[in-house]
Amino acid sequence: MAKPQKRYVCQSCGSVSHRWQGQCADCSEWNTLVEEAGANVTPFHAKHNLQGGGRMIALSALDSEVALPERMPSGVAEFDRALGGGFVEASATLIGGDPGIGKSTLLLQAAAKMALAGRDVAYVSGEEAADQVRLRAQRLGVGNAPVKLAAATSVRDILTTLSGARPPALLIIDSIQTMHSDLIEGAPGTVSQVRASAQELIRFAKERGTALVLVGHVTKDGSIAGPRVLEHMVDTVLSFEGERSHQYRILRAIKNRFGGTDEIGVFAMETAGLSEVGNPSALFLTHRDEGVTGTTVFPALEGTRPVLVEIQALVVRLASGATPRRSVVGWDSGRLAMVLAVLEARCGLSFLSAEVYLNIAGGYRVQDPAADMAVAAALVSALSERPVPIDAVAFGEIALSGEVRPVAHAALRLKEAGKLGFERALVPQAMAGDGGGLRTTGFRTLGQFVEYMLGR
Repeated sequence: MAKPQKRYVCQSCGSVSHRWQGQCADCSEWNTLVEEAGANVTPFHAKHNLQGGGRMIALSALDSEVALPERMPSGVAEFDRALGGGFVEASATLIGGDPGIGKSTLLLQAAAKMALAGRDVAYVSGEEAADQVRLRAQRLGVGNAPVKLAAATSVRDILTTLSGARPPALLIIDSIQTMHSDLIEGAPGTVSQVRASAQELIRFAKERGTALVLVGHVTKDGSIAGPRVLEHMVDTVLSFEGERSHQYRILRAIKNRFGGTDEIGVFAMETAGLSEVGNPSALFLTHRDEGVTGTTVFPALEGTRPVLVEIQALVVRLASGATPRRSVVGWDSGRLAMVLAVLEARCGLSFLSAEVYLNIAGGYRVQDPAADMAVAAALVSALSERPVPIDAVAFGEIALSGEVRPVAHAALRLKEAGKLGFERALVPQAMAGDGGGLRTTGFRTLGQFVEYMLGR
């Protein structure tokens, strides 16, 4: 238990003494030492003082010139785009995703291409046997790649093996939840084991200059399983998203210390593995010659990449007394409720007795607030059975007051729409004018936009 430390301070000169005495030893004044309460002293504090005994560290100026970290291209352009240009030496990357989404397939393809390019790559699988990984590599057509392969779960065995030779340029651990450290007790996958195993692997990567990739399991709500500190320990966190019933997969950067966040890479799952999609806008659009009610094209923005997606809405009138249903796929259900409320309160439209279904085509997930106006256009089109012009795109953020607010990076959105043959854009009033080759129609309020959609 901590015990208080007594000290006596001279009221004349401020000298401190650990015992009382009649005369101050420094100023020779009498009866000036007064007891004062000191700090509590624990046995640890008495023996360990961190203000001394360490080594001096070098402090550099913020504006000092340093070389930028070199990138190691993975050979998969969409993968490099999400990483910010490629792997960085001595970096740690965590990639998570649902089971069977294609994490191991993507990493095996990238490892094979890097190995064929002359890089030293090691792939350690804790979930599959080495023969299973070889069979997958043969199916993907990369069975001849000189990738060093092992099936192990002991962190001590892995680091002992890698420390005895030249460290690899890229080390893939599939997955971190299967690794086990004998320094602490606990089964693989527990919070303490995941944290300890990741810490040892990251320390090895930082000391030996190896780019480390950790595969992480996800929970039922989509977040990476294990301690939250795992995402803080690594330099980059990637999320591999998509529906297994759909062909397309999206690799999204959630955290990146060496590049921008919210960058995405788009892949298509095929028989021979994952193939890159250079123009994702063409994949999420339905090609038709005439307009269809309830559909709107929205130019979404993922980082610096514009992606055109199709928003589909269906409004079904019900008999009186029935409870209407609201179903959303690929968008925030709370955001849909807000748009419906604004349409009813500010524009005089009624959705109280109608079921509303909203879908983002192609399994894409939209998180951009600029989708409000496109969703409103699809809802008004489905309710009035008047199609949105087939050559038009719509974007803008809707406020609760009914105002249509401008959004960021309008030029990129309009440029992408123009590349795919669109001629008109329905945008906020503040952004009308320079459409980059497209005819823009601006709206100050959502009420004006509804009047335009209804042809009034």
